[in-house]
Amino acid sequence: MKAVIATQYGAPEVLQLQEVAKPVPQAKQILVKVHATTVTAGDSRVRSFTVPRSFWLPARLTLGLTKPKKAILGMVIAGTVEAVGSAVTRFQPGDQVYAYDITRLNAYAEYACVSEDQAVTLKPANVSFEEAAALPFGAVTALHFLKRGNIRRGQRVLIYGASGSVGTAAVQIAKHFGADVTAVCSTGNIELVRSLGADRVIDYTKEDFATLGITYDIIFDTVGTSSLAASERVLNDGGVYLQAVAGPAELIQMKLAARRTGKTFIGETAYPSTEALVDLKDLIEAGKLKPVIDRCYPLEQIVEAHRYVDQGHKKGNVVITVGQPSRG
Repeated sequence: MKAVIATQYGAPEVLQLQEVAKPVPQAKQILVKVHATTVTAGDSRVRSFTVPRSFWLPARLTLGLTKPKKAILGMVIAGTVEAVGSAVTRFQPGDQVYAYDITRLNAYAEYACVSEDQAVTLKPANVSFEEAAALPFGAVTALHFLKRGNIRRGQRVLIYGASGSVGTAAVQIAKHFGADVTAVCSTGNIELVRSLGADRVIDYTKEDFATLGITYDIIFDTVGTSSLAASERVLNDGGVYLQAVAGPAELIQMKLAARRTGKTFIGETAYPSTEALVDLKDLIEAGKLKPVIDRCYPLEQIVEAHRYVDQGHKKGNVVITVGQPSRG
């Protein structure tokens, strides 16, 4: 089969399309013919080994010393089950599925094996494979953090970085929970974010959300670039600050802020689960959530896709198609 191999750490050019052996499912695994995957910010960080200095050694030991241990990158797949292992009970050949795994999924390939114990379930029936692939990375994170923030109807919620993969999902999920949503993004993304249901949109190139006289019950920084001190000032008593991209320094700052203010500050990793994928499937099929796709590239143009993601300006998600029609 065709697969994209990461030959070393570095720029997008380290990714090479090669012929490799087609995987064979073990007893608890399903073999999925991949129709679509995505290039996430996480994929970009693994490929380039962009990690905080304090994480350098443990990350090298986990990801690989001189090159990625997992030669075939990619965290998300959407496709059709081609074969199942002898002990599989949840799936059968022909099922259309989508899956998300941070470390164990080899998604940049024509076929991938997934354990039925990983985060995998039937894909939403009313979306294409491309749309299904665009869902998990951002939406799983958004759902995790908003639930951790105990989001409730009528709360004022600020989503910072509202046009990215996590942000576009967070705006929609927060509206589903009945929140009053303020979204922060750049000028070119205002109409997109407004179309997702935001009650008001702040252009960070022209206004500072912390100086507008509005306070919030939840502030969710999806990109890790807001000012913690500014957020603290406009966070209501009993409010919750959430950060999806928090390194060691940010975690220390949040812990100190929590002690100083008595407010709640949360920064952690949102690990995927089948339960989360099922929840997102239900939201999609109910018309409460729609994936946002910026660009689609064929597998053969994976280098160009990584170059685009590296720029840091994508709107929603960048999808990779793997030689199959889009509709499921």
